[in-house]
Amino acid sequence: MELVEVAAGWYWMGSNEGPPGDGPRHRVWLDAFAIGRTPVTNAEYAPFLESTRTPPPPWWGDSRFADPGQPVVGVNWFEATAYCQWLSGERRDRFQLPTEAQWEKAARGGLDDALFPWGADRPARTLDRPPLVIDTPANPWGLLGLSGACHEWCLDWEDERYYSRSPDRNPPGPAQGTRRVSRGGAWRHQDPWTTVARRSSLPPLLRYSDYGFRVVRFLSEEPVRRKCA
Repeated sequence: MELVEVAAGWYWMGSNEGPPGDGPRHRVWLDAFAIGRTPVTNAEYAPFLESTRTPPPPWWGDSRFADPGQPVVGVNWFEATAYCQWLSGERRDRFQLPTEAQWEKAARGGLDDALFPWGADRPARTLDRPPLVIDTPANPWGLLGLSGACHEWCLDWEDERYYSRSPDRNPPGPAQGTRRVSRGGAWRHQDPWTTVARRSSLPPLLRYSDYGFRVVRFLSEEPVRRKCA
């Protein structure tokens, strides 16, 4: 699993141009973290299933979803969290789902005013299944699968009014809720190319064929493959 290191600092989160829940646009400081270059793939999820005897996702045996290089989908929030706990034990490190603020900073790749993670242009491609993660547009920091692949679970509870009262340093998300935040555009939608500030959510027990996740690692002395400012 390749990780991208994101340096500590300020960035502009949210948008004043979309639905009310996407704003207000506000500055956020985040401590440094490392995030998966791609959503967790089938190849990366398979050892977890074997090790923990967790039942596979509903679409695991469907040929449209079975390529090792596709993002694993059909995973609910609790299973995604369990994977992070398992990975922490395997790597002797600390992994978790990204907070909503971490996901958006990484997705923006330093382009605070960009509409999409890679810039302003909307791809003309249509999809009938999750694409291979290597076939998705990269942002300036080399992250893939940020839009057009799958919705990605985040750590936070959902509250569309949270931005108006969230702390400006390392916002953890609301203390409670009924739905968990997800980010990123998904292949199953008529328009899969969701903008970088767009927020979505789902009850944490549900599974869909366009829901996956990526991981965040707390920084330690272990080197990462890439470093971004």
